[in-house]
Amino acid sequence: MKLLAVRRLLTIQRVVIRYRLDDLLFELPLPWWLAATRFLLPWRWLPRRRRQLSRGESLRLALQDLGPIFIKFGQLLSTRRDLLPPDIADELAKLQDRVPPFDPERSVALIEEQLGAKVGSLFARFDSQPLASASIAQVHAAQLKSGEEVVVKVIRPGLKPVIRADLAWLFLLARLAEAISTEARRLHPVEVVSDYEKTIYDELDLLREAANASQLRRNFEGSPLLYVPQVYWDLCRPKVLVMERIYGIPVTDLDSLIDQRTNLKLLAERGVEIFFTQVFRDSFFHADMHPGNIFVSTRTPWSPQYIAIDCGIVGSLTPEDQDYLARNLLAFFKRDYRKVAQLHIDSGWVPAGTRVNDFEAAIRTVCEPIFERPLKDISFGQLLLRLFQTARRFNMEIQPQLVLLQKTLLNIEGLGRQLYPELDLWSTAAPFLERWMRERVSPRQLLGNLQSQIEQVPHLASMTRDVLERLSHPPLDNPPPSAQPGDRWALRLLGAALLGGAGVLAAGLQADPAQAWPAWLMAAAGLYLVLRR
Repeated sequence: MKLLAVRRLLTIQRVVIRYRLDDLLFELPLPWWLAATRFLLPWRWLPRRRRQLSRGESLRLALQDLGPIFIKFGQLLSTRRDLLPPDIADELAKLQDRVPPFDPERSVALIEEQLGAKVGSLFARFDSQPLASASIAQVHAAQLKSGEEVVVKVIRPGLKPVIRADLAWLFLLARLAEAISTEARRLHPVEVVSDYEKTIYDELDLLREAANASQLRRNFEGSPLLYVPQVYWDLCRPKVLVMERIYGIPVTDLDSLIDQRTNLKLLAERGVEIFFTQVFRDSFFHADMHPGNIFVSTRTPWSPQYIAIDCGIVGSLTPEDQDYLARNLLAFFKRDYRKVAQLHIDSGWVPAGTRVNDFEAAIRTVCEPIFERPLKDISFGQLLLRLFQTARRFNMEIQPQLVLLQKTLLNIEGLGRQLYPELDLWSTAAPFLERWMRERVSPRQLLGNLQSQIEQVPHLASMTRDVLERLSHPPLDNPPPSAQPGDRWALRLLGAALLGGAGVLAAGLQADPAQAWPAWLMAAAGLYLVLRR
């Protein structure tokens, strides 16, 4: 393993030299002592043996040569056209679905090995020429014996050793950074790399991707917002995935979208709505929404529908993370900086001893200049970066469980601004968040939360079900001798104690005491209903 890691480091160094990526570094405004190091690098004294490449092309080819981890980094960068020069963004966009394919014969051999049968006996037609090729897998078009058009996704051979070596270097750099820098420790780089390790290995298991796609399809069944292709489970294996073939326009093909008179404003806004629906309604979100994975249906351009593929990376949040995230975003939208500061302290994102007034003033200093600009000119990504920079002096800790969410939000914003530059992420998201917060304290939601909490205590659950069953079937006018009035009163009192106590418990579990009143009202109402004659 150590030999492989050393070999990988030499490969990275060779690629950097080959494409002269140090040119990108020395284009930046650097301190004189760092800029002077260009004269100490031996390869800069050697003549260039290949044609001069543009800086965007050099970066794309270097990331492509370095493999899947670096390609995915380039895919993320390509969506941030507000942060990158156009020539670099255009080149990196080619990483989304135009990675060079591997030998089709190896692809066929792997499919037959995984499915235990010849391709000719499995499919009525199989196209050996790949339909698309990405960093982890490539896709072939095919037709089932029953007539359905499908795509067959196959994992690239030989990926695991390269990924293992890359991750070994990332872990080494992360541990080194934590050892020598308190600033690095605040960012939890080892935890971040560990999360990414899990994510990248999950992508190598296509059965997991199939399960993710099935779940996402169920979540948006019949929705006009998003369509997810059907998975054919009997033809899925860890390295092979067969699913419905979709026909749509790549979301970055603006000319085709305009030609079919797509409502681009609605399309951009629906992208934001899909994201917040996945995060807050389902707590299950597609976390790899770069443009290569997103298409637009051609059926109803006036009411455009997204089509999502490649569900290898998904994320989820705990109810506590959902709650704090929604409250923070709403407070930002309303410029309630004190509440933002208090929420960060309450959630443990900054130390408990932080002075609220000082933190509030720092947040206001960052946000006010941005809010004074037209909403269409505000970048949420830029705001996040500036807030993180400001929070350093308050020892704010980066939450590893939110890294995927932050990446996905930046993807969505970058994609939305490509489709409709006037996109107002704030006004699009605020109504959804306000509605979600109202629903969280609705009687139905409170009763649902209460039921799930009661069911976690087996004896209490059975007693409560018994009480509710008896109360829902009142005694006849002439009750049997065993059902004496005293027994009925004892039963009613037991029900009152259980429901009243459950209401108090639900109230106590509310993160915001000001919003606990529905639970107290439920407790009082339950007491009244149980004790009434």
